[in-house]
Formats: sequence, C-alpha cells, structure tokens
Amino acid sequence: MKLQQLKYIWEVANHGLNVSATAEKLFTSQPGISKQIRMLEDELGVQIFRRNGKHLTEITAAGEKIISMAGDILDQVENVKRLANDFSDERQGSLSIATTHTQARYVLPRIIEDFIKLYPDVALHMHQGTPMQISELASKGTVDFAIATEALELFDNLIMMPCYRWNRSVIVNRDHPLAKVSDLSLQQLASYPIVTYVFGFTGRSQLDKAFNDGGLEPKLVFTASDADVIKTYVRLNLGVGIVASMAYDEKADSDLVAIDASHLFQSSVTRIGFRRGIFLRAYMYEFISQFAPHLSYEIVEHCSRTQSKQELEEIFSEIELPVY
Repeated sequence: MKLQQLKYIWEVANHGLNVSATAEKLFTSQPGISKQIRMLEDELGVQIFRRNGKHLTEITAAGEKIISMAGDILDQVENVKRLANDFSDERQGSLSIATTHTQARYVLPRIIEDFIKLYPDVALHMHQGTPMQISELASKGTVDFAIATEALELFDNLIMMPCYRWNRSVIVNRDHPLAKVSDLSLQQLASYPIVTYVFGFTGRSQLDKAFNDGGLEPKLVFTASDADVIKTYVRLNLGVGIVASMAYDEKADSDLVAIDASHLFQSSVTRIGFRRGIFLRAYMYEFISQFAPHLSYEIVEHCSRTQSKQELEEIFSEIELPVY
C-alpha cells in the first residue's frame, strides 16, 4: 500500500468518481490512476469502487470506510509536513481561507492587512463561494479555514468557533418613506418590495424566521449573494434592501439611508471553522486571534480536542461575543 494510492482514491471520491478530472488536478495520467486503484484493491482483497465497463459508478460500503481512513492518513501526512515547516521556518508558508463576499469585502481587509505586515512571507489565498461551498472546502481539507455564518454546522468534521455577533440594517434611498420612520416595524417593512440575500447566505435564515414568526409574507423581488449588488438595486428603486449592518459604508453609501433593524431580527453569529485533526501552524493561530481576539491559543487548542458540538458549545457558553 502506498500513500500515492490512498491519495488517488481520496481525490477520485472527491471529484465525483471522475478519473479524468482527478488526473488533470494531480498532473498525472488517467490510466496511471486507474492502474494504481486496481493494484490497491487487489492488495486489500476488496472493491473500493463499483464499475460499469471502464467507468466508476459508485463507492462500495468497504470503499466508504477505506476512503474515510485514507483521508485521515493524508491529513496526518500533511500535519507532519506542517510541523516540520513550523520548526524549520515558522514565518513562511501559506494560508488558504474560504469565505463569503460580505466577510471578504467588509470584515477581512483590515485583518489581512495587519496579518501580512506580521507575516510577509506567508502566501494568502482566498476562495469565495456559498456557505455550503465554503464549508465543503474546509471539510475536504482544500482550504485551511472557513469563515461563514451559515452551513458550517452541517459538517461534523469541522471545529467551529464563534467569532462575533452581527445584525441587519434596512437600506433605502433618501427620498423613500421609510427614511423618515423613527421606529420601524416588521409590518411596515413587509409592506414594501424587498431586496436581500439569497437563501443560505449571510444569516438569511434569521430574516425568514422573523417574518414567519410574525405571520407575514414579504414580497422578495430580488435576491443576491453580494451586498454591493443589493445596494445597486435599491438605488434603482427596485425595493427596500436588507443587508448586514457591516455592509453599509457611511462614505461610500452616503446617498442611502441605513435604518437599524436589530430590534426586528435575531442576531447572527459568524464562525471560523477548520477540519478536525489538522495541525495549526503558529501563524494560523495568529490569524484566528486577529480575526477574533477572544479565541486565544489556549481556547483554540481546547476546541481542537473536543469530540462533539456539545463540548464546543460548553466552551463558549460563558463567553460574551463581540458585536460587529
């Protein structure tokens, strides 16, 4: 059994059983991967994949367990490399982050600017996507950290740590009737067309819950994953915008009025997550603490040793999160 064979079955499983796509990613040949998988199956005496001719069609029951163990082994190999790198040169390396547009545009710039000053030789890579895509990238080990509000809890192999609470603002043009309302109600808001986030993005679930609990059915005329796009369509008078309060910039958005809506919706929590069992290098701890100062080295280490979501919740049960 070779590490290369374990890597092949892991990558094939994570590329939808597409050997061609796997070969392209790994810069090798399709026949070479197929041959190595066959050799591993012969050595183990079990089928990892079922086939229809030359095509892989599904993963066997034994294959599911073998692939899961292969992933753990490959993680440990990566941890050995990271540990060695940490001792040989703790200030060099790379850090990959997957996050949403809101985090990338409004929260992370200052954090990343300060981090680069501290670690100029660490290459930073940012991936943007839906919360589900972000969580999946971290779950598979494609990125080091996932930062999002939704979907992180769907992956059991992610350590999720709460960073801060935030709420929403209603965004309207200056001549809009709501711009003069001093105490906005949910009923008033629901009487206008609404422009907001796509479901599954940026705490949208809390927004839907508030309207449902109030027995109201808002008219959603336009949804997007990008707060800047939402504001663009508010400016076109398409509807009233509901965005994360952090997405309103007093200077850049001076033509719009932001109305605090924190009394209408429950606050949401942004979390940072990483795959259970990975080795965190010194600069990774530093990034976490810059993003969320209450997440000290000791707390992150404690979180890393937990075995369940309940244990994680107990760690943060008495920690008051900052409000963004």
